[in-house]
Amino acid sequence: MLIELGAVILGLGLAGRLAGRLGLSPIPLYLLGGLAFGVGGLLPLSASEDFFHVGAEIGVILLLLMLGLEYSASELVDNLKKQYPSGLVDFALNATPGAVAALLLGWGPVAALALAGVTYISSSGVISKILTDLKRLGNRETPPVLSLLVIEDLAMAVYLPLLTAVLAGLSLAGTSITLLIALASAGFVLYLALRHGRFISRAVSSDNPEMLLLVVLGLTLLVAGLAERVQVSAAVGAFLVGIALSGEVAHHARRLITPLRDLFAAVFFVFFGLSTDPGAVPAVLVPALLLAVVTTFTKIGTGWYAARRAGIATRGRLRAGGALVARGEFSIVIAGLAAGVEPQLAPMATAYVLLMVILGTFAARYAEPAGLALLERRGRGGTMPSHGSERAGRPR
Repeated sequence: MLIELGAVILGLGLAGRLAGRLGLSPIPLYLLGGLAFGVGGLLPLSASEDFFHVGAEIGVILLLLMLGLEYSASELVDNLKKQYPSGLVDFALNATPGAVAALLLGWGPVAALALAGVTYISSSGVISKILTDLKRLGNRETPPVLSLLVIEDLAMAVYLPLLTAVLAGLSLAGTSITLLIALASAGFVLYLALRHGRFISRAVSSDNPEMLLLVVLGLTLLVAGLAERVQVSAAVGAFLVGIALSGEVAHHARRLITPLRDLFAAVFFVFFGLSTDPGAVPAVLVPALLLAVVTTFTKIGTGWYAARRAGIATRGRLRAGGALVARGEFSIVIAGLAAGVEPQLAPMATAYVLLMVILGTFAARYAEPAGLALLERRGRGGTMPSHGSERAGRPR
């Protein structure tokens, strides 16, 4: 196990250095490395499989915790109030292609419900890593992007129990009870984060870095686990813990947790590749590619709309759209739940997510220059204002 872990982590470091020299995010290289050493790959790993499974879950939780630490509870509420119409547009534009594709392929309504979820939700984990790599967490267009991610993650608190109930063949009454439990749990966690954040910050605060790290990490994992147990996303729980912490506690926690986040985020992307069988991808590659192209543009349109509502200039709108393209962890969870409904659903979702992670990495970086060039070519660009790239400068 130590040999495998050492080789993989060393390989991640070398891949990251190569990506840095090429001016790219290391995420696609992490994924390709996972494919090479996963099920059906060149040299499958077995001894360290359990570590990568648990490490991947921790990676997503830490990514969302760090996102939450960037913003206060009042900012979260304000952005959610402003951006709920964008959330509706997001659902309409991005769930519809998946549902239509499943119906056209003859997979039936249950598979359509599942594939709609796969194409709808962006990857909070991937996007937070991309925003960090590109140093955009303080940009003016980032709060609308994060608001959409939070809306999507909260929507999963309703969607996942609904999908599970449909797959289990529960009655309308059974499905309704499941949804009520999920909604009540999400509301309770959100209430604690918003109303008692100062008390939580005081309780967590410590002058000893070791104690602060242990308390923040332990609290985050505990809340994430409890949230998942009551059918609320663990990612939502971790994000709300970050929101609840403020002031010096948030500042010191960011500094202490950043190295851990970077390590386990890399493990998450490798695990995603490890769990994918490359041999199952070619059969569904064409429909997955078509779906990827369509939903790339629908997500860019969603980000453009959300940023425009926030008063962001053209450049920021393009960056917001490009940042939202990537799909990831939730899409794979949804496909895993519904794998028994249609044999090709899981391979389709895997191919789709791999494409979207790679496309999302490039879209986040190049949507702005490509979009500006296209607008200028059509005579609409000219010299557009660049205040969309200014830093928001939010104090914690």
